Amino acid sequence: MAFCNRFASIMRRTISQNSASIGQVPTASMLNAIRYMSSSKLFIGGLSYGTDDQSLRDAFSGFGDVVDAKVITDRETGKSRGFGFVNFTSDESATSAMSSMDGQPLDGRTVRVSYATERQSSGPSGNFGGGYGSGNYRGGYGDARENDRF
Repeated sequence: MAFCNRFASIMRRTISQNSASIGQVPTASMLNAIRYMSSSKLFIGGLSYGTDDQSLRDAFSGFGDVVDAKVITDRETGKSRGFGFVNFTSDESATSAMSSMDGQPLDGRTVRVSYATERQSSGPSGNFGGGYGSGNYRGGYGDARENDRF
């Protein structure tokens, strides 16, 4: 029942926003509303390299209860890669944070805030759409080590 109520609420909000601005409801808007209706995880891009997990959490905690705030770092150097994720307990908090923080400065940089989407699989073997069967292809034509195995 909660799912139906949430779905109806988001659809009504999306339809009323779009119908007021253009006089009709495009299909893409309805599909986006369905896609993001249970999204409480935000992608934060354009972060300052000085932003850490705690400062990211602090910046977004004013919009609701933050479950997790994570700045993504390079595996080898440990330095920030300039983006992160904030997960809220409620969809409403995430929506509020996104609309308020998108395009705003944070630690001296203008951040981009959007709903997080799942990473798309790049193929059956996880490498640029497959091909070469084993997934071990590294792109070196005539690599002596590769050829010596046969």
